[in-house]
Amino acid sequence: MKYQQPYIITADILNRVAAISEAIGRLTVLTDQARALQLRRINRIRTIHGSLAIEGNTLSEAQITAILEGKRVIAPPREVQEVKNALAAYDLFHTWKPYTEKDLLQAHRILISGLIDEAGLYRHGGVGVMGGQQVIHMAPPADRVPHLMVDLFGWLANTDAHPLIASSVFHYEFEFIHPFTDGNGRMGRLWQSLILARGNPLFADIPVESLIFENHAEYYQAIQERDSVPGSVEPSL
Repeated sequence: MKYQQPYIITADILNRVAAISEAIGRLTVLTDQARALQLRRINRIRTIHGSLAIEGNTLSEAQITAILEGKRVIAPPREVQEVKNALAAYDLFHTWKPYTEKDLLQAHRILISGLIDEAGLYRHGGVGVMGGQQVIHMAPPADRVPHLMVDLFGWLANTDAHPLIASSVFHYEFEFIHPFTDGNGRMGRLWQSLILARGNPLFADIPVESLIFENHAEYYQAIQERDSVPGSVEPSL
């Protein structure tokens, strides 16, 4: 089945794209090389903190900085491992192509290394998203995941949608498919940032994940609202 994009262009979407593009333009003019290097390090730490905090990691930006500097941190071993994995993944950020499936699998393998057995592999069982004691989303069956992901990457490689729109569509569809046993949230946010950075390299230095963390209630609400739209019970692929 041909991919059907799960959105329509509205005046509000166009206005948001224009406003973000204008802000990015101002940042491009104002950021010199020396400041960019310092800003990149600060924002990378904020990015990792924000993305992991959404998943319940309790380490602070100061603790993440210490781990980056090779210092010993007293914290739950799993949370320290999550930070080390994220630091390793973002070190390879510029080497990955957003429309290449093998790069996504490699990124997941690094991001989830030592945390689950299926790191770098699509899930082999069912998975759902819980909201308290309630299942708020049941992902498609595992045997459909490879086909759905191939279709999604095919769409991404050929779409002429603005990167702000394409990255958001990919992020939503990725979370709907929920292709991995664990790490789907982290991977969805990482890949959206990668798509944005391919559209404008400045996005690589903007802590998108940190902004999502600061607005995580609205983030989850937006995903749930799309899931509740009639006809969206199945992925758009």
